[in-house]
Amino acid sequence: MSCLIAAPCSGSGKTLLSLCLAAVARARGKTIQPFKVGPDYLDPQLLGAVAGRPCRNLDPLLCGEEWVRRSYRWHGGRADRVLVEGVMGLFDGRGAGSEGSSAAVADLLELPVVLVVEASRQAGSLAALVRGFRDHGPPRVRLAGVVLNRVGSERHHRLLAEALEAIAMPLLGVLPSHPSLELPSRHLGLLPPGELGDLGDRQRIWAQLAEEHLDLERLWPLLAPPDGPPERQDPIRWCLQQGPDAPPAAASADPLPVAIASDAAFHFRYPEAQELLEACGLRPLAWSPLADEPLPLGCRAVVLPGGYPELHAEQLAASRRSLGSLGAAARAGRPIAAECGGLLLLGQELEDGEGIGHPMAGLLPFSARRGPLCLGYRTAVPRADGLLVRRGEPLCGHEFHRWQLVPRPNHGGELAGVEALWQLEGWGFPPRIEGWTAPNVHASWLHLHWAGCPAIPSRLARAVASAGPPQMNAVSCDPTSAPRPRPMSAGG
Repeated sequence: MSCLIAAPCSGSGKTLLSLCLAAVARARGKTIQPFKVGPDYLDPQLLGAVAGRPCRNLDPLLCGEEWVRRSYRWHGGRADRVLVEGVMGLFDGRGAGSEGSSAAVADLLELPVVLVVEASRQAGSLAALVRGFRDHGPPRVRLAGVVLNRVGSERHHRLLAEALEAIAMPLLGVLPSHPSLELPSRHLGLLPPGELGDLGDRQRIWAQLAEEHLDLERLWPLLAPPDGPPERQDPIRWCLQQGPDAPPAAASADPLPVAIASDAAFHFRYPEAQELLEACGLRPLAWSPLADEPLPLGCRAVVLPGGYPELHAEQLAASRRSLGSLGAAARAGRPIAAECGGLLLLGQELEDGEGIGHPMAGLLPFSARRGPLCLGYRTAVPRADGLLVRRGEPLCGHEFHRWQLVPRPNHGGELAGVEALWQLEGWGFPPRIEGWTAPNVHASWLHLHWAGCPAIPSRLARAVASAGPPQMNAVSCDPTSAPRPRPMSAGG
């Protein structure tokens, strides 16, 4: 049975320890399956890159407890080693409670917890802190030991070790001060692996640091795969069986192509999104608005995931072929599903970090500019039937963005029949109407994990099938300049 790597709070070193363990497993020639608790995109990208296989999110609030169990056993049972990185502090969940927290997932999966503590400004007080996390609950957790981060000296190390020994808590190693463990970040989290040009060198150093500074004799057994027989049913197939809308039958037909924005501006998506689309008879194709690519010829729909379009606003504004083909697809009635950063591509204008506005596709009546942080789980109740949702059908999603929308009612956009999508509510968050829906458009700030709402990929597949084949000139620019369709990679 594997362990869950947790901490008293964010910034303690959970991801650093997870990366070191993933690196040492790869260096030892072992496969390792990483998991991440909660609604995170950036840590999983980095963990997946180091592990060499997609990191899977375990979020009982977005996906339900049964999905979490099945995903953990299915994917974890197919690797030599397994690790689960927690989210925020060990007991931090929805609101002030522990619902959906790392502790809740550890309890659900019966995993022991390795607690990573940032110890730079404490000595004997470490015992009080660790004892508090050991004894707090519900849910009660079983601490397998502690890994210390930012230990200042050998004397400091001895002080901390004695403090843990006094409460009979194993010390499983330290994370030393080292340049390779300083991970750059920006306003939504760590830099994605594609922006770390030295990731390969870092990975080799992380494996070496793990061998030198972690008690791998005791940690290695805590990376064992799930006990018992492996899960027999692919969780993707199981998931689609739970939805109220079955996917369209496509056994005798070629998969229908769907474009997914995939570049440095749009890369916040869960690997299950691609897998669910494929299971519904669709063929995801990578499309890069940043490269000014027109939509792939013949694509039946467009998916615009989140990311960092605000960092690339000027380049996106200059991508007139991409924006033009997106507008043509919308006017031709092609289904378009956009969330968070993908939503920003559909507006009138997007301000960059310097406050300079840049024109976008002009399909929806808003501009976007930097504003206060908006973060947390939301319950969404649709106000009407739409492309992906049905009136009154509650969904759980997650918001995390620093850009805000400014209505531009005098710029109504090019889409007809657009109306408000749903009402959002969340802990400590005033209810508000949010998003846009039209017969062929779903656009919202809200991130959804489709494993928790399997009707959505099924409905998208039905909309794609019923729309019929596109006319060549309706959804693309000059066909001679269209790129060869690029299948999505296995890890998204």
